[in-house]
Amino acid sequence: MADEKRLVSLQTRVDALKSVASDERPVKQIKKAVGASQKGVVGNEKVIKIDAESPNGPVALDIGTSHIIAAQNKRDRIETIKELNAFFTVPNAKYAKDILNRKDVIYYERGNQYYITGYFAENFANLFNTNTRRPMKEGLLSPNEGEALSVIQAIVNTLIQKPKKFGEILCFVVPGEPLGGTGSVLYHQLMIKRFIGSLGYSPLSINEGMAIVVSELSEDDFTGIGISMGGGMCNICLSYLSFPVITYSIQMAGDYIDSMVGGSLGEPATRIKAIKEEELDLTREPKDRVMTALHIFYDEVIFRLLESLQRVLNSRDNIPKIKTPIPIVLSGATAMPNGCKGKFENMLKNVSLPVEISTVHLAKDLLNTPAKGALIVAMREAG
Repeated sequence: MADEKRLVSLQTRVDALKSVASDERPVKQIKKAVGASQKGVVGNEKVIKIDAESPNGPVALDIGTSHIIAAQNKRDRIETIKELNAFFTVPNAKYAKDILNRKDVIYYERGNQYYITGYFAENFANLFNTNTRRPMKEGLLSPNEGEALSVIQAIVNTLIQKPKKFGEILCFVVPGEPLGGTGSVLYHQLMIKRFIGSLGYSPLSINEGMAIVVSELSEDDFTGIGISMGGGMCNICLSYLSFPVITYSIQMAGDYIDSMVGGSLGEPATRIKAIKEEELDLTREPKDRVMTALHIFYDEVIFRLLESLQRVLNSRDNIPKIKTPIPIVLSGATAMPNGCKGKFENMLKNVSLPVEISTVHLAKDLLNTPAKGALIVAMREAG
């Protein structure tokens, strides 16, 4: 009976498919590199293409729970390319393959299934009114997905290929150790590092919060707090004169919001995510139960983030004595909805920190900031 149910499920997917066819180093002396990389630089986000190119020069990668973003410097232009870090499987029937090829769907074959990756995966999940599968969970390689690294490799290969010059620097973003973590970031970091090395790059890593500081706080001598509110995690870094004094993460962010709202309302998290990204405005009173739930869980994530910041900073004895107020920079897709910054500022008033905060501002390029910071470091290392 179980086998029959499985066959019915697989056949349903095939039928629907037919219908579609109708090592972290301290950041040193980087101010010069930042100035050179930002002088006359215009951000240029390029739509994903199937035929990725071989980079000529340093590269950066931000392998996040929600997106994978590559950044390169091209003639005074930082170019970023992104793809959704997700996949969806369908049976490997021949006619399914013909349809996927004809529609230019990005996929690879493993066992008896086709692994559809990126934004195409989200399209298929919405078609089936279900969720995509994720190779990463809460900011790290998912222990529940045996194909996690293979999926990430497949997606990265659609963004960049092997470098034109062997040993080119590639700086990739890594999360901070989760509060109460058990060293799980080390495994994640080393597995990504091995993959990058196999492509012919010289891998270098930078903490995600620090990458935001590098990208955004050059005029503040790289002193401040960088916070990345991503999909799987909120990453936090307190930097003083370009040195990451404190780095950590909490495993609550956009995916948590989507999952909790979806679970509360009986809706797929993928659908909640789409509504959140297209319609949510945190400055407006919620008009329906989805918006009400989104407000509730946004409040919870921001509260937990600020509570952790207060607890961590007040419990450490290595906080430098900073005489002047320092800024906080927010980045990441979860910080995108209108009103998120305002909520953060209002809740910050109830938090006691050992450093005085001057301003809270949003990064200039919320989604791509960590990748751009990593690229600045890669350019500095390459000389």
